[in-house]
Amino acid sequence: MSDAKKRLPHYESPPVVEVVCGIQFESLKELLAPHLGLLWERYKLEYPSCEEAAPLAKVIERVGDASPEIGIDLVDRPPLPRVFFVRADGTRLIQVQRDRFLHNWKRVKKEDEYPRYGMVISLFRQHLQTFEKFLRDKGLGSLKANQYEMSYVNQIPMGEGWSSLSDIGSVFPDFAWRKDQRYFLPAFEASHWRTAFPLQDGLGRLHVSMRQGATKEDPRLSLLFELTVRGMGTDTSRAAMWDWFGTAREWIVRGFTDLTGESIQKNVWKRRR
Repeated sequence: MSDAKKRLPHYESPPVVEVVCGIQFESLKELLAPHLGLLWERYKLEYPSCEEAAPLAKVIERVGDASPEIGIDLVDRPPLPRVFFVRADGTRLIQVQRDRFLHNWKRVKKEDEYPRYGMVISLFRQHLQTFEKFLRDKGLGSLKANQYEMSYVNQIPMGEGWSSLSDIGSVFPDFAWRKDQRYFLPAFEASHWRTAFPLQDGLGRLHVSMRQGATKEDPRLSLLFELTVRGMGTDTSRAAMWDWFGTAREWIVRGFTDLTGESIQKNVWKRRR
């Protein structure tokens, strides 16, 4: 493969508003509510706020099955909430529950710039190491991974490459609306699609979705374009895990490029290669 093909596409102004890196593991049965407060102490200097949310359901990608297995781990203890440790400016947060650890970067203000993959994965790696050390120090067990995940959420506001939903083909050429006066149906007023692509070597799937909507931080009518890779290979070593995240990032970047139009890539997101 040539050097040009090996290099990933690069955008100076990508429409990314959120990135999530996470690991799912067998439930830590000894992890109790008081431990979460002790864990927060290890992050509190950088993540001074704490919130609670309902726990996420377990999701396992199965090679050969069209859809993932979704469920909830049952343990003989009351369910714990998912806790968020939040940075003061709201741009970063850590999520912890009995079987999940995630780190998010979020755009809070329009001027917040995506810090790029190197920074995102470095923060996830650093905070995961802190969590694992906490588990060892408290005798709470070790992480036995059963799923990795990475998500990129993109917000494409109206006026940036499109002016109505019937222009959707200028953003997503493969899902264009054929404008034809012979149509009985008028221009549609809502759109929501999902699709999935298998990764090579049974490493998981790339899930892609698009819907119209807005975010709390940017209320403009937008196309919300989300790309999520979930899975893991047969090699469960930590080195293989970081290789998996590198592969997931490549599929997300190349998938984003395959599914969006050349004009909006060059003129709005400033694609340079």
